[in-house]
Amino acid sequence: IHEIEHVLHFERGILYTIRELTTNPGQNIRKYLSENRSRLVKPIIFIIITSLIYTILCFVFHIEDGYVKYQEAKGETPSAVGNIVKWVQEHYGYANIMMGIFIALWLKLFFRKSNYNFFEILIMLCFVMGMGMLIFSIFVIIQGIIHFNMMAIASFIGIAYFVWAIGQFYDKKKLASYIKGLFAYILGMITFWIF
Repeated sequence: IHEIEHVLHFERGILYTIRELTTNPGQNIRKYLSENRSRLVKPIIFIIITSLIYTILCFVFHIEDGYVKYQEAKGETPSAVGNIVKWVQEHYGYANIMMGIFIALWLKLFFRKSNYNFFEILIMLCFVMGMGMLIFSIFVIIQGIIHFNMMAIASFIGIAYFVWAIGQFYDKKKLASYIKGLFAYILGMITFWIF
């Protein structure tokens, strides 16, 4: 009950967290890590709640593919890959945390001179990927209303937010921060799917 009250609290709850991560994600996440961990919703809870919102909206609007698509031939026995993709589609919150681990490894490699450890990078990614789930959620609502596939646009905007937030987190004045963020995302996702 305490955790639910904390998440729904308007001055420090999920709405506050969303507002802060929309306007200035890098600075707010850095403050969360170094100064005040009570201002934002806990990162694991945030990514699970935002992933749950996305999943519920996909169910309500009958959007089946989501942002992870994979189909096997009809009548074919499901393969191991098919089972894994199905699990990812049914458990976006946990899957995002696992994807975040691989992205964090690449970020740690690309930004090895930074003072952030692996777990701090993972916390940052929980917030950023949670916002990505909210971006997808907005496009699920739009797609549900206008009945036009919006997931390609949602993917582009989601990746753009990801790159922008990573660049803001490390050094918003350097173009290299944004480029490294993009490559860490791409390589992290490739590594996750290969693994």
